[in-house]
Parts: sequence; C-alpha cells; structure tokens
Amino acid sequence: MSKVIGIIAEYNPFHNGHLYHFKESLKVTDSSYSIAIISGNFTQRGSTSLVDKWAKTEMAIKNGIDLVIELPLLYSISSAENFAEGAIKILDSLKIVDYLSFGSESGNLSTLNMIVDVLNKEPKAYKNILSHELSKGLSFPKARENALLMYLNDIRRFSNVLSSPNNILGIEYLKALKKLKSPITPITIERYNAGYHDTTYNGNVASATAIRNIVKNNGWDILRKVVPENTFSILLENIKVGHIVPDLSVFEKQIIYNLRKMSIQEIAELPDVSEGLENAIKNTANSCNSVVEFLNIIKSKRYTNTRIQRILLYALLGITKKDMTLSKKSTPYIRILGFNDKGKYLISEIAKANPKLEIITSVKKYMDTSNNKNSKYILEKDIWATNVYTIGYEYDSWNNLDYTHKLITL
Repeated sequence: MSKVIGIIAEYNPFHNGHLYHFKESLKVTDSSYSIAIISGNFTQRGSTSLVDKWAKTEMAIKNGIDLVIELPLLYSISSAENFAEGAIKILDSLKIVDYLSFGSESGNLSTLNMIVDVLNKEPKAYKNILSHELSKGLSFPKARENALLMYLNDIRRFSNVLSSPNNILGIEYLKALKKLKSPITPITIERYNAGYHDTTYNGNVASATAIRNIVKNNGWDILRKVVPENTFSILLENIKVGHIVPDLSVFEKQIIYNLRKMSIQEIAELPDVSEGLENAIKNTANSCNSVVEFLNIIKSKRYTNTRIQRILLYALLGITKKDMTLSKKSTPYIRILGFNDKGKYLISEIAKANPKLEIITSVKKYMDTSNNKNSKYILEKDIWATNVYTIGYEYDSWNNLDYTHKLITL
C-alpha cells in the first residue's frame, strides 16, 4: 500500500496555513493518502469551534484530506498531554499510518526530541528545579519552561521553542509516540508568517485566531484572502443559516448558572481544579455574569487563562476528574466524520489491518449494539456536547445531530 500520513488538527477553521502544511507534508513524505484527526465542537484551549465538526470535516475533505476521524471530546478539551496522547492512540490503532506530520514554530525535530527525552526520563536535577519553580507560585507550563531552560542550559537554542504553542503540542505528540512505542515516523513542518495567537494577517496567511476575529467583525474581503475558496464558501453558508458559534461567551449565562448551582465540592471535582481553586471559582461565579469578567477576576500567575477557560467548559458540559481519568485509561473508538473515495478505501484497509477496532459510521447502531461500556460512555459525552453546542446556533438548534447528521462524503 502507498504511504499514509496522519495529521492532528482543530481546523478552526481550515485556512491557507493548514493547506500549506498539508501539501508540504505530502511532498516531504511522498504520501498518497491522508488521515486527519480533528477535534469536534469544542477546543483544547477551552473555547468553542467557530463552526460545527461536520462543517470542519467538509472543509478538510474539499481541501484534499481523504479521511476525517473525530477526536472524542474528553481528549479534545483536555490538557495538551491528554489531547496529544488521545490523538496518537487513534492514529497508532489504525495500523496503516506511516507518518505523523505536525506544524511547529521550531521546524527542528532534533531540538524537540531533546526536550522530550528530559520530560520522559525526568532526571532528578530537572525535577528539583521544577519543584523550586512551582514553589514560586508559577503556573505549571511556565515552571516547566523555566526548569527545562535551566536544566538544558542553552537559552539561545530552547527559549523560543518552549514558549510556542505548536512546539508544545509537538513535544506532546513525540512523547506519546515514544510512550506507545508507535512505529509511526514523526515529521514537522515549520509554520510561516502567522503565529498561533497572531490577531493580524500577513498577505494571504492568517492564524485561526485572526480568522475567527475577522468573521466576528464581518471582514469578508479579508476573509476571502486568507482561506481557501472551499472554506470561504462553507463559512458563508454557515453564517447565512446562523450556525456560527464564535467563542465561549455565547454560553456564559449557562456557565455561571451551573457554577452557582454547584457545591464547592462539585466544583473541586472538575478537571484542572486543585489547591483550593474551587473556593475562588465559587466566589467569582457568585459575583459576576460574564466570561470576560470571570477571567479578569480569577486570573493569576499560577493559573493560565487557558486552564480557567477549560474549567469553565468542564462546568458547562458536566465533565469530571473521573471522566478524564477514564479517557487516559482508554483507547478511543474510531468515529468517522467524512471521507472521499480514497478515504473509503482507507476505511477498508483499517478494518483489515486491525479487525478488532471499533469503527463508528452510525452512532445509533453503535449505541444500540456495542457492549463496550467505557466507549459508549465517552461517546455519550460527545453527543451531549453537540446538543449543548447547537444551543449557540442562531437558527435551527436541533438536538441529537450526532444521530441524524449524515457523514460528509465526496
């Protein structure tokens, strides 16, 4: 069989930078087939997807991806480590993927692997430095960055690497590949022009963050320049039918309501809540009624905005620490969202390569026939998340779309 490349993405939305990464990945690896693992209706940084997972799948397929598989909710809204490990578990379980390609600010696999070796082995000297940095009240990501810089003792080489979001995710992908002893070969394509958090655009390239802002501000002329024509058409159609969910503030009243209703102990059971943070969350929820106000009150050097936003998302969707523990112990099912003709062939090859693998093309059929309680429980979280997400639609907020929405096929 020809080479198969795997990509892990949010495609929120699919833009020119994603298209560049995809085409370069095919070229570098000489691959003929592609599989994308994409997050669904909510994202790893604790926010909403601009459009739903089927619109994102349509963008991906129309721009050349052969097969799109959903990363289940419990992984897609988790920490970078669990997000990466969940996606790598899926790619590894398919038994047909030759390469993993990810974008990075570094573009240097050997530099990223040096960091991975430290994180996997956790030498005593590194752990001592990390403990010292945490004792200063720093957030874990910042404390880890400082500890790695001091341990590796090469600021010029590693400083920008450790503070860049795509590098951080890339490091987690490499960690997961080594942990699983996966035969998949990693490659990285250097990002160009637009950084992950950039809010401006440069020529025909803009970050997903910038594009979401462009959509919010009705900047159609700019939007046409920075996304492929297929993405532009799909975005316009979703805007027309009122199926744009710009950010978490759409659900802020539901979030504050849930937090006010929850006991302090229930808040303490939300993932990422520790060290008495539940008390601050409860007090803040009792004194504000917007996400922006909430973040401004509770932010500190110990807790990043991303971590707090994820906690708010957990409160909205009813996700607990037990749920996250279950996800870490599980190998995710394969939920197909869409495919083209080549993707249809890939599905048959996956079934041959790993006959025991659970491949879901019909949620109803799976829920009716599967005996895997853990997988069904995790899938129920996806179904519920979609039901919540569609409340954010301006029109046609249908329930149970996971049961009724057709696969995206070309």
